[in-house]
Amino acid sequence: MKKSYLFLILIFSFSLTNAQRNIDVINYIYQLDLTDIDDTIYGRATITYILKKGNTVAEFDLHKATGNEKGMLISKVTLPENYFESDFKYNHNKNKLTISIPEKSNKDELFHAVIQYKGIPADGLIISKNKFGHRTFFSDNWPNRAHNWIPCVDDPADKATVEFIVTAPSHYQVVSNGVLVEETNLTDYLPNGKADKKLTHWKEDVPLPTKVMVIGVADFAVNNIGDVNCVPVSSWVFPENKKDGFYDYAPAKEIMAWYMNYIGPYAYKKLANVQSKTMFGGMENASAIFYYENSVTGSRQEDALIAHELVHQWFGNSATEKSFAHLWLSEGFATYLTHVFIESKYGTDSLNKRMQKERDEVMDFVHTTRRPVVDSTDDYMSLLNANSYQKGGWVLHMLRRELGDSIFKKAVRVYYELYAGKNAETADLKKVFETVSGKNLQQFFKQWLFTNENPKLEVSWKYDAKQKKLFVTVLQLQKNIFTLPLEIRTGSSRSQSDTKPIKINISKQSETFIIPINLAITQITIDPQTSLLAEFKIKQIK
Repeated sequence: MKKSYLFLILIFSFSLTNAQRNIDVINYIYQLDLTDIDDTIYGRATITYILKKGNTVAEFDLHKATGNEKGMLISKVTLPENYFESDFKYNHNKNKLTISIPEKSNKDELFHAVIQYKGIPADGLIISKNKFGHRTFFSDNWPNRAHNWIPCVDDPADKATVEFIVTAPSHYQVVSNGVLVEETNLTDYLPNGKADKKLTHWKEDVPLPTKVMVIGVADFAVNNIGDVNCVPVSSWVFPENKKDGFYDYAPAKEIMAWYMNYIGPYAYKKLANVQSKTMFGGMENASAIFYYENSVTGSRQEDALIAHELVHQWFGNSATEKSFAHLWLSEGFATYLTHVFIESKYGTDSLNKRMQKERDEVMDFVHTTRRPVVDSTDDYMSLLNANSYQKGGWVLHMLRRELGDSIFKKAVRVYYELYAGKNAETADLKKVFETVSGKNLQQFFKQWLFTNENPKLEVSWKYDAKQKKLFVTVLQLQKNIFTLPLEIRTGSSRSQSDTKPIKINISKQSETFIIPINLAITQITIDPQTSLLAEFKIKQIK
């Protein structure tokens, strides 16, 4: 997801983690009826879940309508294969739906709960008009806003397969996760047999977190731009700007092919790029990426955004963080691998410029907000910050510089192969990189991801012409002492700079390094290859 800081004031919080829950959802089937008459949605959710041994209560998230507020009201709950309606109880209170059975099971037990409900979504499913004045329905679930319109376990650690069966006025097209199973005009709505509604059925067989489950219902123009390794790629844009939209979204095919080669196989059976009403710049819904509606300009100005959201299909959607505290495993990868793709097209200078810009953004953020990258706050929207994105990207950049391109790429591929379709946390990534590289990365991960500050280095230098030695003193000004490599490039009156930087390894608050150099040094450059996330002060000692 590409962030939009306008919405950081919003707070969405749940206290339970998946580890504390007593159920495991296997599959969701959502049957939804949408109309143009009003914003009320009519839903029937069939949830297949395992109630873990020794428990009697299953709990789901669903925002309840109270008073005049928007929300959902449940009319009926059944457990058709397990119990008669008189044999169990359900309660919908404080945005939680609990289903209670009379006795504890002595084993894990499979249930199919059918929940009938209706209401006007308070959030999550955005019913509005697009910039051309046409009515649209776009879900926008991140981080845990899905419970505003569908009953679910709104937690990234509980992944499940999903189907959306949407009945809507027939002039709409419906896009969703997975593959299209059915699209049928319904003739039983009007006496004359003329269909004014259409049923569209999408099915996703790959388990997803709720944050990337999605429907988009609008008047669309659809362009099938071709296959990438047998995966169809399409563009869904508003008809009024279809020429520009088809042109702007077409690079997705090339970008997708590049990531398949760099990371590994694509997890889903299609890719749809959708012009939408998401409140974010882009939202990485699995196999159906939503972009903000003004992303269509006819100038292909959002190739980096397309790349960012495509990376999420691997990192965030398929290999998913265990909790939002580890969001950088999604956003850091999306940020950095966007830069790596751009580097492959335009060269290393383009990468360095982007990293320099983002280094400044990280420093500005940390100056005002002392928080580590791995952040256990329950204000999930506040995680859309320079730590999760830019610093997460910088951590990967420094790993690449430390380990080398080939080992870095291999570690990325191994990590994805191990955790595709699963959940991971920072310790899992660390273990993979240590195994692939053969290096102990404990200090690296601790200082860059769990420390709420960045290095501030004061570098003092002096060249002694008689001894033909360069004296370099590095003072760490921050509280916590980092262990890190620092590159220095020297310059003399005879040579603007030596071709190869000198690397020194720093591990103390203050260290002096003596470097033999024959040429009279007149200047030095710190971090010439943009390899270190730090602030620098340089002083020449006369």
